[in-house]
Amino acid sequence: MKNLKIFFLILIPTLFYTQKFRVFILAGQSNMNGFGYDKDLHNDLKTVKDVYIFQGNSVPDGDLNGGAGKWDVLKPGNGTGFKSNGQTNTLSDRFGLELSFAKRMKELFPNDKIALIKYAREGTSIDSLAAANFGCWDADFTGKNGINQYDNFLKTVKNALEENDIDGNGKRDEIVPSGIIWMQGEGDASYGEDIANRYYAHLKILMNQMRAALLTDDLPVVIGKISDSGKNEKGRVWPTGELVQYAQENFVKDDKNAAIVRSTKKYNYGNDPWHYDSAGYINLGKNCAEEVFRLIIK
Repeated sequence: MKNLKIFFLILIPTLFYTQKFRVFILAGQSNMNGFGYDKDLHNDLKTVKDVYIFQGNSVPDGDLNGGAGKWDVLKPGNGTGFKSNGQTNTLSDRFGLELSFAKRMKELFPNDKIALIKYAREGTSIDSLAAANFGCWDADFTGKNGINQYDNFLKTVKNALEENDIDGNGKRDEIVPSGIIWMQGEGDASYGEDIANRYYAHLKILMNQMRAALLTDDLPVVIGKISDSGKNEKGRVWPTGELVQYAQENFVKDDKNAAIVRSTKKYNYGNDPWHYDSAGYINLGKNCAEEVFRLIIK
């Protein structure tokens, strides 16, 4: 395990704070990245006041440019196709769960500023044997150049937390890690039972590594439960999806600071059999916000 990576994060000094930011991590694979269309958004989701986002540049394992980004006001365009070189963010015409998540969090914490740190990549798995050409979240996976998706995630967090004035108002920020939202598992459900049966152990290790990276052992975790559109010739897109779903349910049952969003089973899909339609991402964000809020205040 690459323990040194956990301590590589730059933490903001705890003196002279003047304003607080609740920080939420958004991470996973394509249904975290988001395939909703900006054109489908109503006005109430096009701008969410006092919410900022740092999205790390998404790259394959081995690429040296992962995790680059810059803080920006949250707006549509942080879905698939988003890019950043660390100086300029290039928005896409897609969105994920971040907009409705942020809107609901502002309703639940009206006096708090909200910040999101997002890193997601399509097709990625936790198990290295399911990575294919997409990428792997296993911290021990060396791959090309020794860089994996967990490395890109840590670089994203490090880059985000190096900034001590997120909103640029001249005041130092107090960063309050408040939750992890994880939407992933389809990649591990695309292969045999051996990989799917390891998902519980892999998920537990990864979530605890993310908690450790943020120095908060009891940080709330909300899991988006994977679902299956049934839109292929076999009527089942993910061959071992039920085993991964079972592992996700067991994780939240065993972890007192975790919850799961099950509404995904009711979502419609867009132009392919893998990704939710715009309404699905909007509902997913709202439900994830409510679940993480419940864990925070319990």
